[in-house]
Amino acid sequence: MRKKAHVVLTLVHQVRLFWHLPKLLSMKVALINSAQDRAGVNIRKRIEVLLDESREDVRKTGRIYEFHEVESRLIHADGVDAGLSADIIIFLSRHASINPVPVLTVHVTGNLREVELGGRPRSLPPAAPAMMQAVLRELAVRCPANYRVSYEVTHHGPTDLRHPSFFVEIGSTEKEWVDEVAGRAVAQSVLAATPSDAIPLIGFGGNHYAARQTEIALTSRGAFGHIAHSREVGSLDDMMIRMMLVTSRAVAAYIDKKALTKEELHRLTERLDALGIVRLTETELSDTGTLPWETYRAARVLAGTFSAGARCHVHAMERGGQLETAHIDTVLLSETLKADEHAFLQGLDGLPVIHLSGTDNRPLPVFITYAEYTSRIINDLNTLCVKIIRIKEITARDGDHLILQKVRFDPQKARMLGVPAGPLYKALAAGQAVEVSGRVVTPAMVSCTSEIRIHIPGLENIT
Repeated sequence: MRKKAHVVLTLVHQVRLFWHLPKLLSMKVALINSAQDRAGVNIRKRIEVLLDESREDVRKTGRIYEFHEVESRLIHADGVDAGLSADIIIFLSRHASINPVPVLTVHVTGNLREVELGGRPRSLPPAAPAMMQAVLRELAVRCPANYRVSYEVTHHGPTDLRHPSFFVEIGSTEKEWVDEVAGRAVAQSVLAATPSDAIPLIGFGGNHYAARQTEIALTSRGAFGHIAHSREVGSLDDMMIRMMLVTSRAVAAYIDKKALTKEELHRLTERLDALGIVRLTETELSDTGTLPWETYRAARVLAGTFSAGARCHVHAMERGGQLETAHIDTVLLSETLKADEHAFLQGLDGLPVIHLSGTDNRPLPVFITYAEYTSRIINDLNTLCVKIIRIKEITARDGDHLILQKVRFDPQKARMLGVPAGPLYKALAAGQAVEVSGRVVTPAMVSCTSEIRIHIPGLENIT
């Protein structure tokens, strides 16, 4: 018989799996549901079945699962984990909405302002960004037809929690709450979720379902803890922003700029900058590649010493290490980008470098690499540039100097030959001969040649 109480009840099922796996996966997970929540009961039953089946995708996680049930609603379950010995708490729950649609969601609890549904005002419990992202990704793979998957912004109780936690929910009506297919999809996702090398973030802006944050978590290493709805952003003070950061163990913030007014965006960015909180765009999150966060952060600092606001684009760099800048000739880079910028950026993909870009998103003539590779990288970059230029331009070599011969249309010569400005100029500039007053004028007759000399140490070794 189920003992009635408003706290955690007895342990009803525990599975111990003894596999030699990374410490990250060897965790104790407390799964908590409410007896009055049909979706939570549904998910729990499906998880118990999967554990009893000893499915391979469950066994490989090497975790200890503990089930607990409360009689009251989960939003009022403050202190529910006080006596638990667990690494993480996952609440199994239902989702309800005034605009009901079939949905599977994950979110952190907390109140950024006053209390609406449980918990204390201006209170945030610890989040679990990496594990929550892992569950979200599994939900995206396993969700039944007609269901959608998303984060929800931070909302409702409980707030008095000691352990990192999050809700996983089935929504949005009783039809979905008792749907065994949805319950099994959530159960499989919880058990199969494997945290990756995530970049823990806090989020600002968006609607209740945090569309941009959801897309980022599904396509990059960005994993969100606490997320503030657009309507909450204007009321956030320094203390609440710090609390979001600390309880999420976040290293940076993401702002859904399109979801905020210009005034809200300006105030928020100023506040984050004053607090020293790194801001990352969606593109920057994608550009981190697999580089460890601390190394990427060091690269951003190094980039800032060269150009304020410079962005880092990671290529074939995957590990930590001491970083240094590698510079190439400014004119050499400029001529390379004019010749074929796409080929240049493609060529960087095979090099252990980070290229920097300015406000116009064009590459800058400074690159970041591992200290032990600096000399080699400068040579590789010079080689890449020379090869691209030689394909597109007329070149010669004079010792360590690359000579670019530029042939350009000369409007003054065209005028002297009686060519009227307009379409005929355009044709000549494109390399086409034209006829003027019965006379053929060729591009060579209205062209001028100039030379650009670029000093490239070691040019004689570039084939």
